[in-house]
Amino acid sequence: MNVKMVKCSRRDLQLLQEISIKTFNDTFKDQNSPENMQAYMEKAFDSKQLDKELSNVCSEFFFIYFNEELAGYLKVNINDAQSEKMGDESLEVERIYIKNKFQKHGLGKYLINKAIEIALGLKKQKVWLGVWEKNENAIAFYEKMGFVQTSAHSFYMGDEEQTDFIMTKTIIL
Repeated sequence: MNVKMVKCSRRDLQLLQEISIKTFNDTFKDQNSPENMQAYMEKAFDSKQLDKELSNVCSEFFFIYFNEELAGYLKVNINDAQSEKMGDESLEVERIYIKNKFQKHGLGKYLINKAIEIALGLKKQKVWLGVWEKNENAIAFYEKMGFVQTSAHSFYMGDEEQTDFIMTKTIIL
């Protein structure tokens, strides 16, 4: 298994947009209306929005390659870039997506461990993320990785309000 991670830059905008749309659509299209999916993706993965996120010094994107093929990506946030006020001691995993054909190869674990490594390097005490309450496979994966549900927040898929569980892992400095 040949796994490589590459930090994204603004030059990667188009590729980031493509993988964001593909992985999000593949993950959630069967549980949401086409209209709500389209509305969300047009907003979240708009090139101006992604450029803004890539330009934020408190956010980082990483591509993960499996045998030289782009397999997924990770986005982490600190400080004010976090989608919830979780404090300066926290790092958020805002997005972690693996293309379907690369799932079950340990790449999700690899990306979570990378996020924890980044958090440790920044002297953060917690890593947290939001996961849709209906995404049972993801919840089980995060629990296996040592995350526990600590709260919940609203997530809007188009005009539909959904609930994301907030899952947190305390890390030892």
